[in-house]
Amino acid sequence: MSARTETLTTVRFESRTVAALSKWAALPVVLIGVFMVVLDFFIVNVAMPTMQQDLGAGASAIQWVVAGYGLAFAAGLITGGRLGDQLGRRRMFTLGLALFVVTSLACGVAPTATTLIIARVAQGAASALLMPQVLAILGVAYPGADWMKALTAYTMTLGIAAVGGQLIGGALIALDPAGLDWRACFLVNVPVGLAALALVGRTVPESRSGEKSRLDLLGADLITLGLVAILLPLIEGREHGWPLWTWASFTAAGALLVVFALYQRRVARRGGSPLVHPELFAQRAFSAGLATVVLFYATVASFFLVLALELQEGRGLSALDSGLVFGFEGIGFFITTLTAGRFVARLGRQALALGALVRAVALVALFAAIGAHAPIGVIAACLVVDGAGMGLVMGPMIGIVLAGVAPRHAGAASGVLASAQQVGNALGAALIGVVFFGGLAAGHAIPTAFRAALLCLAAGSVAVAALIQALPRAGRVA
Repeated sequence: MSARTETLTTVRFESRTVAALSKWAALPVVLIGVFMVVLDFFIVNVAMPTMQQDLGAGASAIQWVVAGYGLAFAAGLITGGRLGDQLGRRRMFTLGLALFVVTSLACGVAPTATTLIIARVAQGAASALLMPQVLAILGVAYPGADWMKALTAYTMTLGIAAVGGQLIGGALIALDPAGLDWRACFLVNVPVGLAALALVGRTVPESRSGEKSRLDLLGADLITLGLVAILLPLIEGREHGWPLWTWASFTAAGALLVVFALYQRRVARRGGSPLVHPELFAQRAFSAGLATVVLFYATVASFFLVLALELQEGRGLSALDSGLVFGFEGIGFFITTLTAGRFVARLGRQALALGALVRAVALVALFAAIGAHAPIGVIAACLVVDGAGMGLVMGPMIGIVLAGVAPRHAGAASGVLASAQQVGNALGAALIGVVFFGGLAAGHAIPTAFRAALLCLAAGSVAVAALIQALPRAGRVA
């Protein structure tokens, strides 16, 4: 081979390598945003005791530090997704990330509990602008065979952020950098977010629906009020003994969502641009998938909540040690997330059902282990299995739900999906909270209340496996 031929071959190889690296450069940048948003949902739980003491806050105020973020986040997701479709997904992702950095700084320097609550609500609203853009951006940037790779990375990021929230929060508080204590849990977002912001414009492609239309403001108001009317009593109802206003709120939510659906159909019939196009729900993968998403996530966040209480208050572990135990859940999740595509290629939707049933078995085994006062090693083994089941469901399910969604609806569909996840989180926390805290109120010890919650969660996982049978046999998951 001549020197000229060798040089040309080297140049072509290097060009292909640079092009491949450039193509995948967007993935870590957008996933940094995902990681911070999900992490901030869970990391606060660890910081609550010192936060309450430092700010002199009551229990209700501290609960709203968590609830305010989740409420604003869930209520704004659909509108955030639609804004991305219309105004540009990279633009809205960048704006959401910038606001997330600013509001994280505001949380970290908040002098009072009231200021912190306001900053957390604003942080949730910023998350709602950022989060629904991610799947839409990935769908445009990584079509075809690359979609599964990008989706696997996205799902893994969700799981690691959720499972790692306890560990990262515990480590930050234990290390206490610069004497910041709980404030470090928020301030850590600032340098990380600024680094991601510096790279967005160079790496993330811009995309939008292609339809020139105005935002459906009335639709946005209706869906926001409807979601708030659902989530507010779910968050506050158990703590206040389910007073009359909670049931009135649920009734109002039903009415608002019916009016929203009718209004969206009317806008679509007139050739307008509804916030959520009715044709999305004509797709079996999307409509059945949303119900599955709500039920599945109802069994996830609630499990993390009661497990944290069992480990720290029942077993007396520190926040850091508790986080290390949570890490075993992440091990199982990591393994099956990487291999879920192969399971789906062989088993189709039954791979997801298998994952749900594996979770049910793990939760029953954990029930038995807690009853037998088993050592932490046995608990950790149960968590590895539970994480494995979770990984088999979470990644492929997102792909199936979004299968066949038209590119012009990608942002709105991602917003609806993310809203379903948050509604599931709140619903699960409320229902399992009734079982767990009801057991404590009846005089039972934490392990006994935890075991009762585990049986409910196992039954919920079996129900997820049954509901998965309504999904299409194949979807855009590979």
